[in-house]
Amino acid sequence: MGDAGQILRFSVVGATVAGLYVLGYSALLAAGMAQPAANALAFAVAVAVQYVLQTAWTFRRPLALPDQMARFACTIAAGFAVSALITGTLGPALGWADWLSAAAVTVILPIQNFIIFRLWVYAAAG
Repeated sequence: MGDAGQILRFSVVGATVAGLYVLGYSALLAAGMAQPAANALAFAVAVAVQYVLQTAWTFRRPLALPDQMARFACTIAAGFAVSALITGTLGPALGWADWLSAAAVTVILPIQNFIIFRLWVYAAAG
């Protein structure tokens, strides 16, 4: 299964983490938490779960490698920057509707993350 198996595992983890974020964020809002705090907590939990699952299952690497964790965090930060660039600058400059900018992010970020994870985050750990 090789590369196809890794891409499938990556996709399953991504969908799982996205669902976890949406459910967690919604639940925290319903429990009365302020929006910024709910978003931050749900995002932090989703990122932590993503690290564990992508590391242990998708890329089959040890979890407790500080350099690997730092590279993962940099990749997540880069993804946030790209998301902000697309939704806050590029999309509006091109006259895109908000949903189109968001859709572009949902296509671009998984591809970006998979490439960076494979070539940098987890390659150096192997």
